[in-house]
Amino acid sequence: MLAALGLVACGGSGGGTGALRVLLIRLPKDTVRFAAAASGRRCAPGAGRGVVLEGTSGGNGVLLWLRAPDSLTLGEYAVLQRVDSTTPRGAIAAARFMIHEVPHGVALDSGAVTVRAIARAVTARLRASGLEVGGGSRVAVDASFLAVPLGPDTVSCRQAP
Repeated sequence: MLAALGLVACGGSGGGTGALRVLLIRLPKDTVRFAAAASGRRCAPGAGRGVVLEGTSGGNGVLLWLRAPDSLTLGEYAVLQRVDSTTPRGAIAAARFMIHEVPHGVALDSGAVTVRAIARAVTARLRASGLEVGGGSRVAVDASFLAVPLGPDTVSCRQAP
């Protein structure tokens, strides 16, 4: 779905589900709202660092990789361009959305993610924008991952070369 991130996000869904609420605005006039179940997984040891959160509903979805040099902490993470492999702390995000029967995708390149809770589950808000893949339109995304438990399995968080 979101191969543009360069992540290999395979494996089972997380251990339980949280929620995802999304508002996408594609200038000049398209707006897409959706809600979905969300899951989360830690990055596998030796295969990147951080946490991957994702939620999909039909053809719509958001994928978020929160990179942290040690463990995930509360606070703000800058949205990085997907090719940034040197910044130790930040977020890489992408969204896929449907307008009528036409799929669209966007790799987000600016904005921030605020991590608000990590105790038993992760709660984070993504406010970012990026250029639509293949269309050149600017897309703004406001997505909230709510109480997403981290599953017992892990995912490879290596970036593709």
